[in-house]
Amino acid sequence: MADHGEIAYSTADGNDYLAHEATYVGFIKLVKFGTIGVACIVILMAIFLA
Repeated sequence: MADHGEIAYSTADGNDYLAHEATYVGFIKLVKFGTIGVACIVILMAIFLA
């Protein structure tokens, strides 16, 4: 087998984990509120368009 050495991403300088975590938290919030918003729209459509 070939010797691949160390993984570059785990040892690279300049990894900004705080920015990565902030982006991830923002994405999770967007998905959560987007799902709630779509569910509300579907419920309102079921009530008023039925």
